[in-house]
Amino acid sequence: MTVCTRSGRAAAVAALMVGTLAGCGGGGPELSQVSPPEAIYVNGRFLTVDDTFSTAQAVAISDGRFSAVGTDASVRALAGDSTRVIDLGGRTVVPGFGDSHIHDAGGGPGVDLSRARTIDDVLAAVAARVDTAPAGEVVVSNSDWHESQLVEDRLPLRRDLDTVAPETPVVLVRGGHEYILNSAALAHWGITTATPVPPGGEVSRYDDGELNGELVDTAKALATLPPPAERTRDQQIEDLLAEHAALNAAGLTSIRYGAMGPPQYRLLEEMRQRGVLTMRVSALLGGPRGPQASAEEVRSTIEAFGLAPDDGDEWLRPAGVKLMVDGGYEGGLMREPYEEPYGKGGTFRGLQVTPRESYVEIVKEINRLGWRPGTHAVGDDAVEQVIAAYEAAHAETSIVGRRWVLEHGFLPSPGHFERMNALGIALTAQHHPYVGGPAMVRYWGEDRASRVPPLRAYLDGGVVAASGSDSGVVPFPPLQVFAYFVTRTTMHGTVLGAEHAVARQEALRMATWNNAYLTFEEEIKGSIEPGKLADFVVLSDDLLTVPDDQLGEIAVLMTVVGGEVVFGG
Repeated sequence: MTVCTRSGRAAAVAALMVGTLAGCGGGGPELSQVSPPEAIYVNGRFLTVDDTFSTAQAVAISDGRFSAVGTDASVRALAGDSTRVIDLGGRTVVPGFGDSHIHDAGGGPGVDLSRARTIDDVLAAVAARVDTAPAGEVVVSNSDWHESQLVEDRLPLRRDLDTVAPETPVVLVRGGHEYILNSAALAHWGITTATPVPPGGEVSRYDDGELNGELVDTAKALATLPPPAERTRDQQIEDLLAEHAALNAAGLTSIRYGAMGPPQYRLLEEMRQRGVLTMRVSALLGGPRGPQASAEEVRSTIEAFGLAPDDGDEWLRPAGVKLMVDGGYEGGLMREPYEEPYGKGGTFRGLQVTPRESYVEIVKEINRLGWRPGTHAVGDDAVEQVIAAYEAAHAETSIVGRRWVLEHGFLPSPGHFERMNALGIALTAQHHPYVGGPAMVRYWGEDRASRVPPLRAYLDGGVVAASGSDSGVVPFPPLQVFAYFVTRTTMHGTVLGAEHAVARQEALRMATWNNAYLTFEEEIKGSIEPGKLADFVVLSDDLLTVPDDQLGEIAVLMTVVGGEVVFGG
């Protein structure tokens, strides 16, 4: 079938490049007036994710963009002597995957706990590092793990860590919201049962009242982790290129960083200037959070970046300002109490990381400055606060059409969808329950946990949802995200919230076109159409037709960004 759908800027570019495809209404003379494409890919099953979700057999690529999409015969007719012809052998091809909310690939440096499956595995990995650590060093883990991946389905706490590190300070970094310290680490920072708990944080205890080493959200500031080892500028770029290569290998061609500071953004700018990026990047600027957050601080944050909201190009651009209302798994702000909350017996409702009044003023100030926020909200009370604050900003100056974002949105209420649509609020959705489902059930009970995230309700409610991973909190492969959203099957083999599964075409659109929409780039990427950037992925199997139990076996064979093969080939 020949693909004819095109719109807006993509249509204009396509008209300049190839005119009208043969089979879509004439066009022979126009095709002869352009140079032959640099490459054509034929004998494939291209899932275009265009307006009608049509399929094609072949594409032509010129100057980093799709110059033709159609049948094998129509595209082969465009080839010249210098055109590379790649036969895909009937493989399925999809637009390049996007990740709407990512921090890093693999949880950063430190003791690798991603493969641990028991408490003993964790302790063995820590012990191995402690045995070689220089005197006085603080041993730190990476963040790419969760207690629910362990057979015991519980955190390794202070007394566990003390068995392998009685004298060396140890900090386990669990996701983005929690540290676990051993006794030596608590002593290193002078944290005791008498230490005041910061607002928006939690310092947890054993049943006997002694500290168990767990510091949650703002309480993490009680332990100042050592900075990573010094790396030269070139080494930092090499590190990021290696990280992007891992993401490319999983089929990712575009990512949206969940938060970063000026140094990281400057590094990406230099990579763009050098022409070495293999990943299209947008980034939320790390905004103010915590008890002292203020509108004044958001102004200084934006000034430090020295960026305008619409700066950048198809390789690098700002995505807005990152804000936070509540905590993560351990501190999502709920209207009703938790089931098993840190031994607080039915009174704990989560953590207000940024005070409500301050948050509203920050959002209003972002609007006045012409920027847009992306706000982390997990619990139902936090989601309500975000929508209410966006409404308050809208009352001053309209935000309709500016695609403000709700990040995560684990537990919305039914009335939220209409209010989100009235303002055009989009959602970033991740597959956190794939790993952490059992912990969510413990914290919030089966009913609430099974709804995380309620994508069926969001989509039925008309909300545009873009999928992602939140790595290194949850593994980053987009095919894993896709599989979870269509089956709701966790890594433990259980199904959590089957009624919230989405159709495969919906999940694919969330991973591609919707990601582009989130960053105002749907006219140049997110689908396979003439004039759009030639970002695509070749798969081993058709993700729309393989049985559910074989989704996990689909492999990425090739990833192409701007017409250049960045993985496989």
